[in-house]
Parts: sequence; C-alpha cells; structure tokens
Amino acid sequence: MHPLDIDQLRTLVAIAESGSFTRAAEAVHKTQSAVSMQMKRLEERIGREIFLKAGRGVRLTEDGERLLDYARRIVRLQTECLATFDEGDLAGRVRLGLPDDYADRYLPEILGRFARAHPRAEVTVVCEPSDMLAERIADGDIDLAIVTEAKARDKAESGRARGDRRRGVETIRTEALLWVTSSRHAVHTEEPVPLALGRPACNWRVAAIEALERGGRQSRILFVSWNSTAVGAAVLAGLAVSVLPESALRSGMRVLGPQDGFAALPACRIGLMRHRAGEPNPLADILAGQIRQSLDNLALDASGLAAE
Repeated sequence: MHPLDIDQLRTLVAIAESGSFTRAAEAVHKTQSAVSMQMKRLEERIGREIFLKAGRGVRLTEDGERLLDYARRIVRLQTECLATFDEGDLAGRVRLGLPDDYADRYLPEILGRFARAHPRAEVTVVCEPSDMLAERIADGDIDLAIVTEAKARDKAESGRARGDRRRGVETIRTEALLWVTSSRHAVHTEEPVPLALGRPACNWRVAAIEALERGGRQSRILFVSWNSTAVGAAVLAGLAVSVLPESALRSGMRVLGPQDGFAALPACRIGLMRHRAGEPNPLADILAGQIRQSLDNLALDASGLAAE
C-alpha cells in the first residue's frame, strides 16, 4: 500500500479549519488549483469522495470527516516529532490563553515542564472566558487557548460570527460537570436555591439553570463572577451552590446529585484552539503537545479530588 502524503493531509486540515479552498491555499502557501489537485489525488488514494458541493462551496462527506480526524492526528504527531528533535536551542515567545479556573489546575504542570525544557522561551499567559479567548485566537492575539467547548445549539443561537470563531476546537479532555456545595453547610436545601455562577453567556451557567428548571426547582443568582476563586469562596462559605468540572473540586466541597434534588449535568468538554495564520511557531507546537499530554495524564482519585 502506498503511504498517505502528509502534505495532502495538511492541506485537508487547512481546508476544514479555514472553511474554503481559497483561504486554505493562502494558509499552505499554494495556488487554489494546486490545492484542488491535491484533494483530487487524495480522493484517488483512499478511493472515496472527500467533498460534496454545497451551494457555492463544499462540505466534507462522512468519509471526509473520518479522514480529517486521522489527518489532524498524523499532522500533529509529525509536527511534535520534528519539534522534539529540533528544540535544543529554541527561544522566543508563545502566548497561551485559558480561563482562570483551568489556570489553577493545569498551569503549574504545563508551565513547569515547558520552562524546564525551554529556559530561554517566554510564555505570556492570558486568563479570560472561553468566548473572549476564541476571539483572541481568531484575531491572532494569542497562539494557543484552552477553552470550554460550546454546545452546538449555543453556536446556532449566537449566530454565524461566534460559530466561525469557534471553528477548529480540538477536544483534549472530557470530564463530569458537577453540582457543588459546602460540606459544612446545607444551603442546597434552601428554596429558591442560591447560586454562584459565571456571566449570563457562560455555558455552565446555562446548563445549571436549565437542569434546575427541568427538575421544577426555583433558583436565584446570588453571586456572579468570571473568577473561579471568587465563586469557590462563595461555595465554601456556605452561601451558594455552583457547578464545577470534576478536576476543579476543592477540599471542603460536597458533590450534589439526584438524591439531593440536583439533576445530572452535561459533560464538560475541554478543547485546544490554535492560531494558524502567519509563520510556523515551533514553540507553540511544543507547548500544544505538552498541554495534550498534561491533560491526558490528569487523574482523579476515589474521593473526586484531582490527583496526579
């Protein structure tokens, strides 16, 4: 069997992430006709159609979606492999964004490993909500972002612009989203239930309120903050109930479930976004690989608190 051409796979990924052959051609520094020829040869190689016409544009077939998944992994592994053997004297700057609740949990290991391997590299960290980070990625203000993936209906309801900015999110971790309260208080028994949550557009806030409404429980927003430390303080003080991903649980918190009148919440999907335009950034490639490895290795002990 003839091996797949990684250059063709890289072009396929560029088409999927940019949304068109024209923009993909700019990203991979080829002419549009060269990109079309690459995709024709790739279709011939696998013996399946990859694209279907959709109006003036194209969309991936089911086989194309399957191939895209493999293409992303193959391209990523090649990039990480080459960067590993060429990283001895790397210097420069890489810009990373993530919400502050992820920063508390993930940054120590990620930055520690990266700094030890690349002492001459500078890392700029930006802590903002996922939607703002998606905008920064699209505008080229940051190179990488760890974000909470939006639900499909959220994208549809918020319009084409937000959907475009969230294109290209790679899921790197999935974990439970949990109701939490103070282990020393019984604020969760109050009616209406006092809540400490993020801003109105926060996916977790929307999921929490919808779950309570389905269960017939009244609620009131008592604390609102983008800062997870502030929300956690309200919970630990016994003032409100909140929702957190499993890895963000802290000592002194109690997990609530259906037996307490709190229905199960949708899973929390954590994704990685990359800014693809411009010159290649080997430091960003290496940091992205370390982020994937760090989050993949994160374990949870039997008590539900994060552990290594």
